Amino acid sequence: MSAQLDATVSAVSGSEVTESSGYLARLLLLLDTRTGRGASMEQIEQEFQENLAPLALQLEQRGMVRALRAGSGLYAIHLSDDGLVEVHRLKELQKNRAARLRHTMDVFLRWLFDTAGGHTPIDPELFLATPWSFFAGAVITGSELHEALAYLSEHQLIKYIDTEPATVAITPQGVSCALSGGSVQDHTNQQRPGTTYNNFLPNAQGVIIGEQQNVTQNNTAGIDPSAFVQLAGYVGQISTTLNMPETDRVELERVARELHDEASSANPEPGRIRQFATQVKSMLVEAGATAAAQVGIQMAEQALSTLV
Repeated sequence: MSAQLDATVSAVSGSEVTESSGYLARLLLLLDTRTGRGASMEQIEQEFQENLAPLALQLEQRGMVRALRAGSGLYAIHLSDDGLVEVHRLKELQKNRAARLRHTMDVFLRWLFDTAGGHTPIDPELFLATPWSFFAGAVITGSELHEALAYLSEHQLIKYIDTEPATVAITPQGVSCALSGGSVQDHTNQQRPGTTYNNFLPNAQGVIIGEQQNVTQNNTAGIDPSAFVQLAGYVGQISTTLNMPETDRVELERVARELHDEASSANPEPGRIRQFATQVKSMLVEAGATAAAQVGIQMAEQALSTLV
């Protein structure tokens, strides 16, 4: 069994093992597609290009498969009734967008810590080619990865590095989160107890023009400006990594600053916020298909979707 496969399985336990381990969940789902809901170990290993006997034994211990043995050992497995129930649960879980995003953030940060724990920058797209890049047996998409990267960057668990292509490195906060053994969501909630978007906003302007301060806001416009403040701050962080012409970079930062100022004002005007956020998104699209730009585009789309 490969080191990657072993690491993927050993990282999880209990009731979460099948949804978190790409191989265990995929093995159950594969059996569900076969006639009689079973397959020989030879067929399974041809599909996965791995020695999956240890995983088949794990599933047998959990009562999810029935194992068939001969003198030479294990030669086939079939889904049990408990396995059929688990397959149904996995298929339903695959539709849970929030659970998929939480899982992607958790496993990406764990993978980054294990792969580049010494803060060595790494291309985040490499994650998509690993056994970690599955949830409940379904592939984690590039779009889901970019959404997870945006969240991790916003909460300073990773940082973007000015390289081509853009790379990321784990931050001291990210290391602390990984070492805690808890989830990213638990870590960020502990870091910001009691914070609500409509009373207190981190001033992302500090990222753009070097002023570190906070903005207290009680707006009556009926919108959540925090996503736009975060977008502006993110653009300030990654603008120099986009390889844009200098005039375009300066214009992007100017519009981001306008977006920040409007979003953090006492009464942000939805029309102006929409205008600035749309401009930011358009300029990021023109900047090219880098990972950093794609994350910014996702952030802009998510922020714009909150406006009615």
